[in-house]
Amino acid sequence: MATMRAQRFYADTRTVTVEDVPIPAPGPGEVLVKVAFCGICHSDLSLINGTFPSQLPVVTQGHETSGTVAAIGPGVTGWAEGDRVVVAAGKPCLECVNCRRGDMSNCLRIRLMAFAYDGGWAEYTVAQAFGLTRIPDNVPMEQAAILADAVSTPYGAVVRTAGVGIGESVGVWGVGGLGTHIIQLARLVGAAPIIAVDIKPAILDRALAVGADHAFDARDPDLAGKIAEVTGGRNLDVAFDAVGLGSTFEQALNSLTVGGRLVGVGMSADAPTIGPTSIFNLFKRQVLGHLGYQNSDIGTLAQLVSLGRLDLSRSISAVVPLEDVALGIEKLEKADGDPIRILVQP
Repeated sequence: MATMRAQRFYADTRTVTVEDVPIPAPGPGEVLVKVAFCGICHSDLSLINGTFPSQLPVVTQGHETSGTVAAIGPGVTGWAEGDRVVVAAGKPCLECVNCRRGDMSNCLRIRLMAFAYDGGWAEYTVAQAFGLTRIPDNVPMEQAAILADAVSTPYGAVVRTAGVGIGESVGVWGVGGLGTHIIQLARLVGAAPIIAVDIKPAILDRALAVGADHAFDARDPDLAGKIAEVTGGRNLDVAFDAVGLGSTFEQALNSLTVGGRLVGVGMSADAPTIGPTSIFNLFKRQVLGHLGYQNSDIGTLAQLVSLGRLDLSRSISAVVPLEDVALGIEKLEKADGDPIRILVQP
């Protein structure tokens, strides 16, 4: 049996290895993808450190995968070997009430790549054919890989969950892999002004470079006053918490205007509060949780990159070979160089 190199996470010991495993065979409706690049995401770290419970005793991680079609399973049409693709990061069950209604993006039993089945930190991965997105030839495969979460999840948060409109004021707490792209996409849809909030000067400078109008230190005792000043006293129409800590959630919530929306994108084990219900209700605040995207969003983003409307050239902070995936994990965990995205290259 032919084998490939793949990262393997062992849940009982929380250890990461790279070893030889059989190359998977695509089943009905599936394709085998030769992996070009796969991103390292904070949710991958959350599985390793135990914040997210493991669904399998052993699994290959990685859910931001670009590559080329290597083999086609029974019943698959419309794809050919060599096609450049991005792999969707989840498989709907196709059986629950929402899936039967055609609402597969809100599947009640969604299986997430790298958690419920093997992901892309490997030489090959298997994907459902209908979950693939074709990538234009002028879109670099490195940038294509991060469309599968680091860019598409912010797109879903900005366009779908928050419904950011032209001229709405937007604040972004945490300008890492998610926050950077929230800023870029909010600018693309016409938000104004866009305010970045972080604690590192270098990251705040980067936020201005990618499209924020203002960048403020989260620890500034006059942060609320500065946000009020640059929004003409209104405060924010929309705040995005791309960190997920109690402190960032509550600070973002308290920066909203009357009727403003807070969208939670970052995740942690923290349990923030909305404060007194009298204030929450009086100011008609809305709190919305966001996760993921629709598969069609990847195609939209690929077109924007292809046409030069969306610049992801700053987003690839480093590339590590598959054999050094543990080094890439460590670099992200320690925020070495304040990375936007680190990629694994098999």
